[in-house]
Amino acid sequence: MNTSYRICSRCVMDTSDPDISFDRDGVCNHCRKFDAVTRHHWYPGPEGEERWKGIVARIRDEGRHKEYDCIMGLSGGADSSYLAYKSKEWGLRPLVVHVDAGWNSELAVANIEKIVKHGGFDLHTHVVDWEEMRDLQLAYLKAGVANQDVPQDHVFFASLYHFATSNDIRYILSGGNIATESIFPDAWEGAAMDAINLKAIHRRYGSMPLKSFSTISFFDCYVWYPFVKKMRTVRPLNYMPYDKAAAIKEMEEQIGWRAYGRKHGESLFTRLFQNYYLPAKFGFDKRRPHLSSLIMAGQMTREAALAELEEPLYDAQELDKDISYFCKKLGITVDEFDDYVRGPLRHYSEFPNWDSRYRLLKRAQETVESLLGRRVNVYS
Repeated sequence: MNTSYRICSRCVMDTSDPDISFDRDGVCNHCRKFDAVTRHHWYPGPEGEERWKGIVARIRDEGRHKEYDCIMGLSGGADSSYLAYKSKEWGLRPLVVHVDAGWNSELAVANIEKIVKHGGFDLHTHVVDWEEMRDLQLAYLKAGVANQDVPQDHVFFASLYHFATSNDIRYILSGGNIATESIFPDAWEGAAMDAINLKAIHRRYGSMPLKSFSTISFFDCYVWYPFVKKMRTVRPLNYMPYDKAAAIKEMEEQIGWRAYGRKHGESLFTRLFQNYYLPAKFGFDKRRPHLSSLIMAGQMTREAALAELEEPLYDAQELDKDISYFCKKLGITVDEFDDYVRGPLRHYSEFPNWDSRYRLLKRAQETVESLLGRRVNVYS
C-alpha cells in the first residue's frame, strides 16, 4: 500500500482518486454515496426475490411469441457466467452473445462452452476484425489515456445492442452488480460507450479505417434504443444476495466451471491493463474500488481488504510472460511498450467527447423527473 495516499477510514479508496473527499470522520464520498443513493437500488433480501419474480414474468410474457425473450453478453468472467447459469433456473430464453476481441484465454473459452451447454443456449460469437482492433488498441496506447479497455468494452456493448435489435429483443440482461461494483471513481476513466471519444483518438493515432468495427452513437445510446426501441437493461444480480465467491463455488461444483485466480483473468489484455498498465502509469489500483464495494456489501472486512492490497499485483515471471505475449500480438517491441507506459499521461477529455451532450441530457432528465414527480430510468 502506498502510504503517501490518504485512505478512507471505512473502505479502502484513497487519494489516487483525485476527486475523493473525506468528512470529519475520514469517511470518503464513495461511502456516503453508497449509503445515500446506491443502497436504495440494491435488493439482496426477500424484497429483491419478489421484485425479480415480477421482472421475469414480464420478460417471459413480452417474449412469449419470439425465439428469444432476452439477450445477454457472455465474456466467460464470473459475473456474466453466473448470470447465464441462473437464467436456466429462471426459465428465460436468452440469445447469448460472445464478442471475441482477440484476447480470450483458453480457460475463458472452456468456461463459455460449459455455461452454454448447461443452459442449452444459442450462442452467437462475434469475432472482431483483428487488424482493426489492433490498430485501435495501438492508438489508445499512443494516446496515453487511462481507459485502454474502451475498444473492447465498446464493441462488446455495441454488438449486443445490434444483435438485440436485429432479433427484436427488448431486454438486455447485464452481469453488472452493486455487490462487487458499487464503487468506482469517475475521474479514472471516461464512458466506454463514447463513440465520439473513441473515433477522435483513432483519428489522431490510428493508421487504417475502421470499416467493420461496431459503434453506437450518442443518439442511439440515449434516445433510439431506450425510448424508440423501448429496450431495457436489467441487472438480475442486484435482486439477490450475490456473493461472487459462493457463485464461483456453485458453478465449479455443478458444471465444472473453473476460476481464473484473479479478477478479469478471462481476458489476457484486461489482466495486463488492470494489474500493470494502470498502476504503473497512473497509480490506479482497480482492486481498491472492487474491495471497497465488497466492504460496502458486507462481504469483506476493511482489515482483510488492506491485507489483500499488500499482495503484489503480479508475479514477476508471469508479468514478463504477459508483456512478451502482449507485445508480440500487437506487433510492437517491449521497449516500445515501456515507452508508452512511461510516456505522457493524458485524460480522455483532452480529445473530443460527448460529455457536454450528456450533461445536457441529464439536465433534461432532471426537468422531466421534476415535472412527472418520479424517477425516469431505463435500467432495472
